[in-house]
Amino acid sequence: MATIFYTATSLDGFIADPNNSLDWLFQFGELEPNTFDDFLAGVGAIAMGSTTYQWIYDHDFGDADNPQPWPYPMPAWVFTSRQLPEITGADVRCVGGDVRPIHAEMAIAAGDKNLWIVGGGDLAGQFYDAGLLDEMVVQIASVTLGGGAPLFPRRVDPPLKLLSARTYGQNFVELRYSVVPPRSAV
Repeated sequence: MATIFYTATSLDGFIADPNNSLDWLFQFGELEPNTFDDFLAGVGAIAMGSTTYQWIYDHDFGDADNPQPWPYPMPAWVFTSRQLPEITGADVRCVGGDVRPIHAEMAIAAGDKNLWIVGGGDLAGQFYDAGLLDEMVVQIASVTLGGGAPLFPRRVDPPLKLLSARTYGQNFVELRYSVVPPRSAV
């Protein structure tokens, strides 16, 4: 079992635009081939921040005439300090505070599968700060946003270790890194 931050980012290092939107990413359509389907099959639990959850809710559940099913079959922990709308039929647990005890709950729920830190970057950074992040998989798109939600708003020390780099089509490169626990967590 590993805890993995798997995400896409703009070339200038933003995972969402200044309006917290991911619409910039969808201009590229579905990547073929891609690693997401295989990655998701190996995930047993997910964590996301409230902004990510709200974006999913607004885009997939905001249209009462055409609601979509919750996209994830595994349990999700949403880190939040505010009230969020509920999604019928979704195994979503709203939590707050330190990521360490929640990580332990997630690991039990996931069994031998991986934990996916969906986003945002600050939440992934909290798992990193606690020494709980094992890998980062970053798909870099050939677009710049000029601002927005940063990929990983932390100093990383010691440096990550590059495991692989692959191109996908003409617009993406995927970098897979092993995370060395931060000196502060050791």
